[in-house]
Amino acid sequence: MSARVVIGLNAVVTALEGGDPHVLCVRREEGWGLPYGAFDPARHRTFELGMRDFVTGQTALQLGYVEQLYTFGDEGREAPLASFRGGEASDRVVSVGYLALSPVAGETGRSDAAWRGWYEHFPWEDRRPYARDGLEEAILPALRDWAGGDRARRARLDLAFGLTEPGWQEERALDRYELMYEAGLVPEAARDAGEAAEGLPGTGPAMTSDHRRILATAIGRLRGKLRYRPVIFELVAEEFTLTDLQDAVEAILGFCVHKQNFRRAIEASGLVEKTGAVAARTGGRPAALYRRAPGGPSGVGLTLPRLRREV
Repeated sequence: MSARVVIGLNAVVTALEGGDPHVLCVRREEGWGLPYGAFDPARHRTFELGMRDFVTGQTALQLGYVEQLYTFGDEGREAPLASFRGGEASDRVVSVGYLALSPVAGETGRSDAAWRGWYEHFPWEDRRPYARDGLEEAILPALRDWAGGDRARRARLDLAFGLTEPGWQEERALDRYELMYEAGLVPEAARDAGEAAEGLPGTGPAMTSDHRRILATAIGRLRGKLRYRPVIFELVAEEFTLTDLQDAVEAILGFCVHKQNFRRAIEASGLVEKTGAVAARTGGRPAALYRRAPGGPSGVGLTLPRLRREV
């Protein structure tokens, strides 16, 4: 019998919680993964409506901002079929991924759904000064051993991890994960080879199927998009201080930006306006509250003068 093609729908739902980006996950028998399900043309008028239906059914959350992320259809990606009605092991699963943003990590009310930190699964992606990511201590030495004298491997390593010019590029999150997968450093590599799912310490826990790859794709997309679309406002409250906005930007990028240059760039962008109110504080000078400017430019992102931690 020939294999069928099953259309799966995945959602990377991101919110800031405790100053760090989190993704909404669902626990299943094989581990933590993204909300997903099979597209049913009899029930779902569009892919997006089907995805929203799955997220609400599996996590009890209603989604706001959503955009299509990517279509994942590589042979052998082995997306789990347990929840796909009538699914067979021989079915080819093509997943349509979506990125959803929320200003609040809402309560799910379910024991099998939880918000999990980006940097729990991708510790090496957090380049802020206080982060303990294990990149220099374990990951880069292991990758150099894997690359050995192979010039093509070494070139990929240098580019992905910013070891040569132009340096670390935050949007290459997927490149870094895929290189570590190929080198056998992440637990998914052993699992997919039918071996014990162990990875190099500091490479984070596995996610079900290829959901960590999908999450890496979303991280890179969102980081890159900050520069040409004002999507950061989907992740903050309606009123915010410039410090709040900078903290949100740094959490998503995984590195620090120059405070005064950032403020000057934001105020000159036309993206924000003062509300006339100030934030209540227990001490120090009250901070002005801002909001997104009504009718502000939609095709403008953020100027991000960085003070990044180099590899």
